[in-house]
Amino acid sequence: MCGIVGYLRLDGQPVDSSIIDRMCRTIIHRGPDDMGVYIGENIGIGMRRLSIIDLQTGKQPMSNEDGRLQIVFNGEIYNYRELKSELVSRGHQFRTDSDTEVILHLYEEYSTECLAHLIGMFAFAIWDQEKRELFCARDRLGIKPFYYFTDGARLIFASELKAILEEKDLHAKLDLQALSQFITFEFIPFPRTLFDNIKKMPPGYFMLANSGGVTLHHYWHPEEVEEKKRSENEAAEELYSLLKDAVRLRLRSDVPFGAFLSGGIDSGSVVGLMSELLDSRVRTFSIGFENQSYNELNYARRVAERFDTDHTERVLNPSAIELIEEIVDHLDDPIGDFSVFPTYLVSKMAREKVKVILSGDGGDELFGGYDTYVAQKVYGYYSKMPSAARERFVVPLVKMLSPTSRKKGIINKVKRFVEGACYAERYEHFRWMIHMNPERNGDVFCAEISRGISTDDTFDFIENYLNGNRLNGLNRSMFLDIKTYLVDDILVKVDRMSMAASLEVRVPFLDHRVVEFALSVPQELKIRNFKTKYLLKRMARRLLPGNIVNRPKQGFSIPIKNWLKGPLRPMMTDLLSHDRLARQGIFNPGYVDTLMKEHIQNEENHSHRLWSLMLFQLWKERFMPAT
Repeated sequence: MCGIVGYLRLDGQPVDSSIIDRMCRTIIHRGPDDMGVYIGENIGIGMRRLSIIDLQTGKQPMSNEDGRLQIVFNGEIYNYRELKSELVSRGHQFRTDSDTEVILHLYEEYSTECLAHLIGMFAFAIWDQEKRELFCARDRLGIKPFYYFTDGARLIFASELKAILEEKDLHAKLDLQALSQFITFEFIPFPRTLFDNIKKMPPGYFMLANSGGVTLHHYWHPEEVEEKKRSENEAAEELYSLLKDAVRLRLRSDVPFGAFLSGGIDSGSVVGLMSELLDSRVRTFSIGFENQSYNELNYARRVAERFDTDHTERVLNPSAIELIEEIVDHLDDPIGDFSVFPTYLVSKMAREKVKVILSGDGGDELFGGYDTYVAQKVYGYYSKMPSAARERFVVPLVKMLSPTSRKKGIINKVKRFVEGACYAERYEHFRWMIHMNPERNGDVFCAEISRGISTDDTFDFIENYLNGNRLNGLNRSMFLDIKTYLVDDILVKVDRMSMAASLEVRVPFLDHRVVEFALSVPQELKIRNFKTKYLLKRMARRLLPGNIVNRPKQGFSIPIKNWLKGPLRPMMTDLLSHDRLARQGIFNPGYVDTLMKEHIQNEENHSHRLWSLMLFQLWKERFMPAT
């Protein structure tokens, strides 16, 4: 696990080694154990290493036997031992026991087709001196990040955006379309970032760069998975076997490891499988909250007791707001996901005892765990009501209800459902993931800014994934989430917050074999009679107690809607003050004043909208202070 950087002069000019040094030092938190740099005629690559496998000889950049190839690699290849055995049988000779060297030999054997053999999370770059070509790749699900800038004369890449900004002459400007997407969805779908000329490589892609330019190539196509009929028992057994093997491979480590434990079935299943596979006690880590409607520690304790884990837990309180600026700095591109706070704190807590963590991320996207999927089913009944009745009676009546301070609750759910149901039907379940209506850009943004934003472009990524693939119904919705919300919200949060603590997180549910299996399972085995994650719960019964398997999903969140009325209120009113916004000329001060007033007076819950606006303000001060 590392952070990687690189600078290729496509025009053949030499690379100044000092820029590689500066880029590496910017991401020291990703790899505090070691630093390495390779400088060629027109190429410079570097890495910061968090030593996990082959602690002594796994240093990077690493070369092959004749020095023709040089690699920097961030991530883990979990099946590297099996691949190494195969490669040795083909005549390859190894100097290390690292997964990094396995990638090099695979590239020698299969060229870019080497990617089909890898089970893991990765972002890497291989410089081929003979071809004078750079081969870069990102894992199938986008677990590991890869940012890049190119202008025809050079290609600059890094694990984090801030490292690219060490090159001062990029002339990067604010991407208004990306900003619109951020305040609409709380994340920025790839390939965009908030900088107009810095992009994210899509997951499941590789890049070739040489004197002829930079090209992207798609190598993994989960949308082509065909649905396969299975009995309920067969599907549950196959899932158990696949997930257990995914966990088994992710237990390979030369340093101590543990697991995040929330008390839900995703993390609980991972911990249960770890317990079956290990001879020693599993170390588990949990975060709770003083507000009991947000606190799941009791459930986490039950799972910990079930498997007799070495359990550590802490309670998060509002003093965590002191971490906000630190968190923003690590996020690079902001995400409005409230759970960045507990993710960062549980990562720091875990890092005190272990260097590697397994998590349950991905279970909701693969097996139908989100309320948005249920909302789409409920909408099938709601839509039968005459539109006039909905618009004249239901919407105004629900709007009159005051939000509650609880995490969810029936009033909060009804208000969220009715709000989402007002958006266009063609966005399907994603309607309930919209937090700021882009059709009201004229209210949110100043007039000049609004004219530079296209509502259609804000939504284009949704329609791109909903159309043009063979998946149907719920599987199509989950595919959309896998390609958008998962990669650019959930995985960004987990990668940045864990790496900020120099902690590696492994996600067994996102083994591509598990993902392909999940997309092949008929939708009736995922949500049945409005019960979410039916198949996963069916499998989890062999691991977890019934009161854990059957309890409603809570989500890993914090009471920020209450904090904005209390300890966070001074920061909010400062960052979003009328005068400040008027000077900046981006957002409409009057509209934002209304959002704050309605939220503080408990007329509406605008926490998602206000938090995203606050995050952008903090991001702008950190990354674009002069504009």
